[in-house]
Amino acid sequence: MLEYLLRLALLLPLLGGLIWGSLWLTRWLQTRLQGASGAGARAGSARQLQLVETSLIGPGMKLAVVRFRDREILLGCTRQGMVRLGEVALGETPAPAILPENV
Repeated sequence: MLEYLLRLALLLPLLGGLIWGSLWLTRWLQTRLQGASGAGARAGSARQLQLVETSLIGPGMKLAVVRFRDREILLGCTRQGMVRLGEVALGETPAPAILPENV
């Protein structure tokens, strides 16, 4: 029993130090990697991809409007993937829907 308590007293602080060290290293690496990629890529430019709106249409199914490079793109999102449903350039009016006359 004494041997067990001695091992616990030795290994518990060691395990805590390893956990703390890995969390510190992860945070340090994230700030370094963000600084390296973000400084050159975003200098003087705004974000190119914006999520404009989402709408839940059923369990696991969404519609999303995304703005990318002066275009608004309508996406259908499910658990299996995404499908582009439509696209319109900003400043351009969408074409009206053509409906049959005798409905």
